[in-house]
Amino acid sequence: MSEAHLFVIGILLAWLAGIRVYLTVFGLGVAGWFGWLDLPPALEVVQSPWVLGTSGALALAEFFADKIPGVDSMWDLLHTLLRVPAGAFLAASAISPDGELGAGMLATGAGVALASHLLKSGSRALLNTSPEPVSNWTASVGEDAAVVGALALAFAHPWLALALVVGVSVLIAATVWWLWRLVRAGLRPAKP
Repeated sequence: MSEAHLFVIGILLAWLAGIRVYLTVFGLGVAGWFGWLDLPPALEVVQSPWVLGTSGALALAEFFADKIPGVDSMWDLLHTLLRVPAGAFLAASAISPDGELGAGMLATGAGVALASHLLKSGSRALLNTSPEPVSNWTASVGEDAAVVGALALAFAHPWLALALVVGVSVLIAATVWWLWRLVRAGLRPAKP
């Protein structure tokens, strides 16, 4: 793969880590373990049995925690401290030919992971204002499916995956902004 492809894959991995870090690491590790992907040297650690077992167990825990309104917000808040450095590591590792992690790609990965995490957390905070749990469950399952699908697409067609991620992210950001304005307008007292 060219360096441009690896850069795009690194960006996508960071973005996915901001949404579901354990599922991203687990999926990447499984793909490396079964030989579906030739992982760069710095990413080979994700195919270790310890990392696979831990990330798999944590992905399962996150799957259930993310379906409960309120618990999902606390989970996201606690994992802000983990998702950003994990995204930075994944992005820098994807482009590293020799295992050395570059500061520029670490910073880029951290920024991308933070952006996707804030977008996810903001949209979920708005969904938690709804009294019914179906919208929360639907969003959570949609995030799970999006991470698995985007992870598979990232290695098969990285440019298409990047275009889809950017397009969907802009759409979600615009929707969250619009809904947030509606919620704020509903909370303001009426002018006499």
